[in-house]
Amino acid sequence: MDDFTAFLHTLRVWDLPELPRFDPDTAPAAPLPLFRQWLRAAAGAGQPEPHTMTLATVDEASRPDVRTVMLHGADEQGWHFASHSTSAKGRQLAAHPEAALGFYWAAQARQVRVRGPVTAAPSAAGQADLHARSTGALAAALTGRMSGVLSSQAELEQTSDEAWERAQADPKTPAPTWTLYVLDPVEVEFFQGDARRRHVRLRYRRAGGDGWTKELLWP
Repeated sequence: MDDFTAFLHTLRVWDLPELPRFDPDTAPAAPLPLFRQWLRAAAGAGQPEPHTMTLATVDEASRPDVRTVMLHGADEQGWHFASHSTSAKGRQLAAHPEAALGFYWAAQARQVRVRGPVTAAPSAAGQADLHARSTGALAAALTGRMSGVLSSQAELEQTSDEAWERAQADPKTPAPTWTLYVLDPVEVEFFQGDARRRHVRLRYRRAGGDGWTKELLWP
């Protein structure tokens, strides 16, 4: 065993005085209310950035890709996130409009997984979402060129400074390629960790229309 592997073996998960309990029999008929409840609980338990999530897509050659992004909303339309349509994820979603989301809240030993088709909201919705956020968010969007090759750090600093000036001077400056995406869930899984590895896994699956079926999964 090498030193790094030995180090990994020293690490522990869910080093908490007590893990929350989850009774799947009390779960609501649809996943959205439970998701909102769990995210609020994670924030209340001190989980840093509970609204960040892993977004998985596939590229034009059907190779998987993954990154961490921010949740912009979760409502009856679906789970919302945003990016430039010209970014890697934007191009991937245009070619293969399906994605998966993963939330991990170590503070409560909980995970949520969401899968489904993704659509781009109307441009006006994307711009409204962007302009409701911070000056820094707008400046970053105006910097653009996400995932493009950068010639130097100096180029980024200059472009970023110019974008900050524009964002401060006009908080409603449009970023034409900024897009709000909506994942319409067909499957949502809730995972509650257990110290003895008897994890509770509850999966919701779309049953047609607005209905859902619920089923327990083996850990």
